[in-house]
Amino acid sequence: MTAEGMSDCLFCRVVARKSPADIEYEDDAVLAFKDIYPKAPVHLLIVPKRHIASIMAMEPGDAEVIGRCLLAARKLGEAKGFAERGYRVSVNCGPEGGQHVYHVHFHFLAGRRSGA
Repeated sequence: MTAEGMSDCLFCRVVARKSPADIEYEDDAVLAFKDIYPKAPVHLLIVPKRHIASIMAMEPGDAEVIGRCLLAARKLGEAKGFAERGYRVSVNCGPEGGQHVYHVHFHFLAGRRSGA
């Protein structure tokens, strides 16, 4: 994606601090922030800082940053007290998979039993 195209990406704007977000975690490659339409008592979005449109658009070189997103989920689970109780991490891919923002992101959901 071109730099101009990424300026249209909501999550790239959040990473660049050009759109507001309630940030919960950050390292050199990953950012996590509260979802503005939460589906659980704790609902965070975990994104790579580098733009990757979707899991379907991943290349082999993207594996490390995707793994870092999952490690961030583990750290958030521990920090928020859900390491023993559990939490859910999910990713939507493409229109039929429910993806609305085309910057790969993981939903971290906690605070109630899945399906409850």
